[in-house]
Amino acid sequence: ERTHALQAMRDGRARVCVATDVAARGIDLPGLELVIHADLPTNSETLLHRSGRTGRAGQKGVSAIVVPINQRRKAERLLEGAKVSPAWVHPPSADEIVERDGARLLADPSLNEAVTDDERDFVTKLLEQHGAEKVAAAFVRMYHSGRSAPEDIAEVALDGRKPRRDSFETVENNAPRRERSDFADSAWFTLSVGRKQNAEPRWLIPMLCRFGKLTRQDIGAIRMQQTETYVELAADAVDRFESALGKDMTLEKGIRVKAMEGKPEMTGKPREDTRPPKAQKKFAGKGDFGGERRGEDKPWKKKANATGDKPAKFEGKKDKPFEKRGPKKKDPA
Repeated sequence: ERTHALQAMRDGRARVCVATDVAARGIDLPGLELVIHADLPTNSETLLHRSGRTGRAGQKGVSAIVVPINQRRKAERLLEGAKVSPAWVHPPSADEIVERDGARLLADPSLNEAVTDDERDFVTKLLEQHGAEKVAAAFVRMYHSGRSAPEDIAEVALDGRKPRRDSFETVENNAPRRERSDFADSAWFTLSVGRKQNAEPRWLIPMLCRFGKLTRQDIGAIRMQQTETYVELAADAVDRFESALGKDMTLEKGIRVKAMEGKPEMTGKPREDTRPPKAQKKFAGKGDFGGERRGEDKPWKKKANATGDKPAKFEGKKDKPFEKRGPKKKDPA
C-alpha cells in the first residue's frame, strides 16, 4: 500500500500525501514542492526529516509550519535546535487566494496550445451555440469547482504577544478613547434585544463594530432594558452606521435597529425577577418568616389555656410507657 501510494504521487494521479512521522522517513518524491506540518513534531530531528522531503537534488521547495499562537514558543525552540531561521508571516487572505487562482488560470499552458484538427469541429460548434463569453464563464466556473472556497482568518500579532480579546477591532480602534464631550451631539439607537434575551455588551459591541463599520470609540453609553437596548453613537459615525446596515437595519440573529428621537427615557423600574416561581423567595417584611410578624405565637409552640394557669396539653399521639416485652408466644392452633 505504501509503494502504491508513493507511485500515485510520482505519476501525478495523487496530489496530496498525508503521512505520519514514521511513514515520512525515507520518502523519495522528486519534484515535491510543498511540505505542510499539520502539527508540531516532538523534536528538531523529526522536523528536519519532515522538511527534507521537499527541495531535494538541488531543487527548491517550501516547508510551512502552521502554528497556533499559544505554541509559538515551542516552535521557535524546535527551529532553533534545527538551526533554522523562520519567516513568520500572516496566512493569505481570501482576496489574495482568489487573485492567485486567477493568475494561475491565466498562466495555464493549455491556453497557449493550438487547436487540433480533432477539436476544431466541436470548438466551432460550441462557440456558435453558446458564444465566447458563455464558454469562457463556464470554463472559469469549472476551474473553481474543483477547489475549496477560501476563508478569512483573523490576524494575530507576529511579535509573540498574545492577541487581544477584542480582535474584531481594526487599526482605528487603537486610537485614543473619545472624551465624554465628544458625544454632546450623539444619536441614540434602539436594538430589539434586552436582558430577557440575555443580551450583554461584550457580544453586542463586536457585532455593532462588525456589521455597522464602527470602532469602539464610536460607541458611547449602552443602556440595557428588559426587552430592548439603547446604544449611543457619536455624531460623525451615524451616517456610516446607517449606510452599512442598509434599508433593513438589521444585525446578526435578526436583531432590528431603529433610530430614536432624542435621548431615551429610562423607566427606572426595578429589574424584573425572571426566575421560576419556586425559586423566588417571598418575605412579608424584614425579619418575617412565613408571613407572620415577629412576636406572634407560632403554631408549633404550646398555647396556654383560657385561665392561664397551666399550659394546655400537647394534642397529639399519647406516649405509651415503656413495656418490657418477651418473645412472642406461638399460637397453639
